[in-house]
Amino acid sequence: MPRFLNTVVINGSLHRPSRTRVLLEEVTQKISHDVALHTQFIDLVDLVPFIGTAISKDNLNPVAKQALQRIENADFLIVGAPVFRGSVPGLFKHLFDLIDMDALAGKPVLLAATGGSALHGLVIDHQLRTLFGFFHALSLPAGIYATSAEIQDGKIVSETLAKRLELVASLAAPVLNGVVNQQRHNIAERAVA
Repeated sequence: MPRFLNTVVINGSLHRPSRTRVLLEEVTQKISHDVALHTQFIDLVDLVPFIGTAISKDNLNPVAKQALQRIENADFLIVGAPVFRGSVPGLFKHLFDLIDMDALAGKPVLLAATGGSALHGLVIDHQLRTLFGFFHALSLPAGIYATSAEIQDGKIVSETLAKRLELVASLAAPVLNGVVNQQRHNIAERAVA
C-alpha cells in the first residue's frame, strides 16, 4: 500500500484567477507522477479577512487556525508567491509569521514564484529560501519561476517553462521518495516496538 505525502500547496496570490496558482497546480501534477501525494491547496486570497489583523494564533478564527494547522502538519510544502515591486506580498509573509517556529523543521519545501519579468526570478533565493531557512525547513535545491508571458489564460504557454517544470519535478522526486521511505521505516519500527 503506497504511503502518501501529506502535501500542502500554498498559493500566496491575492488574486483569483492567479498565475501563481496555475504554476503551483502544474508543478504539483508533475511531481505526483513520481511521488504519491495527498494534496490540499491553501489560497491566501481566502484567508485575507482572517489573518491581516492577527498578531498571534490566538487572534485567528477557526478557518485561519485550520489553515495554519494544515501547514504545520504537512509532510511536504509547495509554496508559491507572486512578485510585486521586487517582493512577495506582505500578507504572504505575515501568514508565516503566525506559524510555530519549530513546525517546519526538516520538512521539504518546493519554492515557486511568478512575476512580470525574469528580473524578479531571484526572489526564490533572496526571499523565499531565506524565509524557510529561518524555519529550518529543507528547501529543495531547484525552485520554479515563471513570467507573465509564460502563463496566459490559465495555461502554461511556454515550452521552456514546461521543460523547467519537468526538471524541477524530476529533481524533487528522489528527495520526496526518500521522505516516504523514511516514514514507512518509522511506521514499521513502531509496529514492532
